Amino acid sequence: MLKFLKGLKVDVLVDVRRFPRSKNSPYAMENLRAELSRNGIRYESLAESLGGFRRGGYEKYMETSEYKGGIRKLREISKGNNIAIMCLEPKSKHCHRKSIMQTLADLGAEVIPLE
Repeated sequence: MLKFLKGLKVDVLVDVRRFPRSKNSPYAMENLRAELSRNGIRYESLAESLGGFRRGGYEKYMETSEYKGGIRKLREISKGNNIAIMCLEPKSKHCHRKSIMQTLADLGAEVIPLE
């Protein structure tokens, strides 16, 4: 993954996993943050505001001020930075990242799905 992110010149990796843990230890939040930092990539977690697994479904959650605040924070992080958004699902069509990417595109951001 590191080689991939460096190849894309990613400055910040934004983690939108609701629970940023992993059975695969390199992907646990603490380990991921440390490894990225050693390689000049900042790690940000927006688990609380943009993470999936919401009561009533993610589409309903997207109407909340918490979600909208997460999108504002994400846009703030992206100013002057090339960002990548990560979650558990490899393909965004099976993940709430699809909704986040659509929201960003609707707001005029350039969004490039990489799968």
